[in-house]
Amino acid sequence: MAAGDKRDNFMENEKLLRLEGVVENIVYRNELNGYTVLELSDGDDFITAVGIMPQVNVADNLTLLGGYTNHRSYGKQFSARSCEISRPTQAADILRYLSSGAVRGIGPATAKRLVEAFGEATLDVMEEQPERVAMLRGISREKAEDYSEQLKSNAGIRTLMIFLGEFGISNTAAVKIFSEMGASAVERIRENPYTLCDGDFGVSFETADFIAKKQSLPPDSEVRLRAGLTYILRHNHSNGHTCLPREQLLSMAADFLETERGRTESCLDEMLFDRTLIGDSFDGRQFIFTPKMHAAELYASSRIKTMLGFPADRITRIDEAIEDCELESGIEYAELQKKAITTALTEGMMVLTGGPGTGKTTTLNAIIRILKNRGMKVLLAAPTGRAAQRMSELTGEDAKTLHRLLEVSWDRHDNPVFSKNERNQLKCDAVIVDEVSMVDSLIFESLLKALPIGCRLILVGDSDQLPSVGAGNVLGDLVDSGVIPTVFLNEIFRQAQQSLIITNAHDIVAGRLPNLSVRDNDFFFMRRNYKQEAAQLLTELCEKRLPKAYGFSPFENIQVLCPSKKGELGTAELNHRLQAALNPKAEDKPEVTLGARVFRVGDKVMQVKNNYDIRWERENGETGEGVFNGDIGIIERIDKKQKRLTVNFYDKTASMSFEAASELDFAYAVTVHKSQGNEFDAVILPLFCGTPMLYYRNLLYTAVTRAKKLLIIIGEERAVEQMVYNDRRAKRYSALRAFLLRDDSIPGVS
Repeated sequence: MAAGDKRDNFMENEKLLRLEGVVENIVYRNELNGYTVLELSDGDDFITAVGIMPQVNVADNLTLLGGYTNHRSYGKQFSARSCEISRPTQAADILRYLSSGAVRGIGPATAKRLVEAFGEATLDVMEEQPERVAMLRGISREKAEDYSEQLKSNAGIRTLMIFLGEFGISNTAAVKIFSEMGASAVERIRENPYTLCDGDFGVSFETADFIAKKQSLPPDSEVRLRAGLTYILRHNHSNGHTCLPREQLLSMAADFLETERGRTESCLDEMLFDRTLIGDSFDGRQFIFTPKMHAAELYASSRIKTMLGFPADRITRIDEAIEDCELESGIEYAELQKKAITTALTEGMMVLTGGPGTGKTTTLNAIIRILKNRGMKVLLAAPTGRAAQRMSELTGEDAKTLHRLLEVSWDRHDNPVFSKNERNQLKCDAVIVDEVSMVDSLIFESLLKALPIGCRLILVGDSDQLPSVGAGNVLGDLVDSGVIPTVFLNEIFRQAQQSLIITNAHDIVAGRLPNLSVRDNDFFFMRRNYKQEAAQLLTELCEKRLPKAYGFSPFENIQVLCPSKKGELGTAELNHRLQAALNPKAEDKPEVTLGARVFRVGDKVMQVKNNYDIRWERENGETGEGVFNGDIGIIERIDKKQKRLTVNFYDKTASMSFEAASELDFAYAVTVHKSQGNEFDAVILPLFCGTPMLYYRNLLYTAVTRAKKLLIIIGEERAVEQMVYNDRRAKRYSALRAFLLRDDSIPGVS
């Protein structure tokens, strides 16, 4: 069914009920998103209605579309999918409306004077003729104008919600759109529906397309083609690309927009001319960027060249410092480790990379010790909260997330704004960043802006792991450019050689099959021929066998990792299965339905988006703000009355609203991508042959290196073979390497 057909049949498909009545009481309202609980009188009874209903006030006449639900705590409710509001027209109702505080600055006494003066025309006069209102005693012209603007604003969002509701766009999105576009939102959208794709409104290009058809905009209109080209680039940011080759972009646009290529190409050239998009040429091809992404990679390359040209002061007597470290720690460093330490102390910038068991942490600790012994201030950071926590544990030093290091705040579009920048740089002599494979182009740009000239930058990571979730290939581009001093640690130390996890990981990254036959080490393969059998075994291991044999907790020590979210062995299905086995429904376990998920006390969950507004507290009384993408914890409390839940993220306990909890997902099973930056005592990895897009070598390598003490693969040997021999390394289009290798300081922007 086409998008238009879906929306034309919106009411029929949903079987929505219509409810009409007058608002008697506002029980609760979230001012940020408009979620409202109210009591509605339909003439015979009082009905509790819930939904996104901003600007609804006492005495409003409502027409709601939705359906009845039976809330476990609050009983029967009407859940509104859409809401139409009519202002009261009778004098008595207008008096109730104004007395309720619907218009800021008007109380019962002022409401009475207004209604006595203007009767049933009160609201119309207030909105359209503020000069008449200002003639009343005690009401200034300024106040009258303010009343008028408030009523116009209320009317504007009502009109917008009705307009967007016809296209299946939620009231939640309408609130965001009105906040951005204001009272002229409907006119702006009618003129160019594709403005809905520009902001963080959750409106798809397909929905904007449908609105455009209703407005009779032709499919090859300039606004549609411009929006489509930009949309394709932005969509591919989520696939890791900072840019796309011109020919590929045009080919994708031809399929996506279903328009004549020549018309799309002309539009692209116009966008390049007016710099709505940016074109840049390297490797014999032209690549197309959004301005923001082009600026990020261009700035990063320029800043790195400056840092290399004006490096930190070289540290002297390094051999002596290394010997002192060896004596203090009782460790004799290998030659490559000494080279890495020396490079870090003599160069202004370096990359330290290597696989598990090669001594990265030992080397890093030596570098930190020498720098601090020389009186230098060293700051440590990592991309995620879990990675920062691990860095602290391994080094004994305080480590922050990059966002906290740069002192993040958020603008009204939920985009990060950093207090530490070119005008307010970090006060330090050296910055060390771990897990750099997870750093994307935008955060890397922000980090470089915050570094003062002469500050030493040491980047640590495993270049064989999966690249960042965000756009860019920072670590790979830095290493491949050859511009940055880089030390590869490749010797597996004797103690590490006893671990099959480590030796198999190195075999995998080298394209050799891991040893799947050993039964008395830390790496086990358990063959199963059917996915249902594998899922059953996986559940048994988590629920009974591993806790009994090793004392591992399925909540704190065991982690299931999957290549994909989908399918019988994807995270969605396994989380459902594991929740039922490990934390079943019980009378003494409160639970709440948030979206499609039913969370209950005791559930293992993961934060899937950085949220710096959530407050937390540690056992020692320390408090702070910020829960980060990848943080894993246990739900300890659900308070339905306060609409809040409490999560213990192991190192801190956070209380969050139900709204903020929408950023949680189950974490009994997570994707390999989501596990980056984490390590777990035991990892269970179900593997059956799948699409080459998901079953490739460095995804398997990343999964294996998440395990500290035990790794179990369940499934087919040929799935392991498929991944080891598939060295596809998902192609990422990025420009940092090319910009670093340019001889000219001014790029050939076209």
